[in-house]
Amino acid sequence: MTPEKNVQRIMWTGTAWFIGAAATTAVFLAVMLSSGWRPGILPPFLGFVWWFGSVLTALAIGLIGWSGCPILEVNVPIADRNKTRTMQVGTLFYIVGGVLCVFAVMQGPVAH
Repeated sequence: MTPEKNVQRIMWTGTAWFIGAAATTAVFLAVMLSSGWRPGILPPFLGFVWWFGSVLTALAIGLIGWSGCPILEVNVPIADRNKTRTMQVGTLFYIVGGVLCVFAVMQGPVAH
């Protein structure tokens, strides 16, 4: 795939991934918080895991959003390299951050 086509593809899919990542994160938090759950109920280690996963997830959403942004830094070859990397790293961070958050919640105490 040419750099021009790849950048166009990443900007389109990056936008879709950004919407999906932001929406699923918002729904997850809305359900958890509306049920009465708070990160403060977690034991210290699981609290650290949850906050670390949350930071990774927030960073991931930013990276994915930047990948989908239709702004080219300098030229197409550099944008192709940078947007490809940020999309890959953003996707990795989103998956790992989400898994860490869900793991911490599932291992923690039940909110009453």
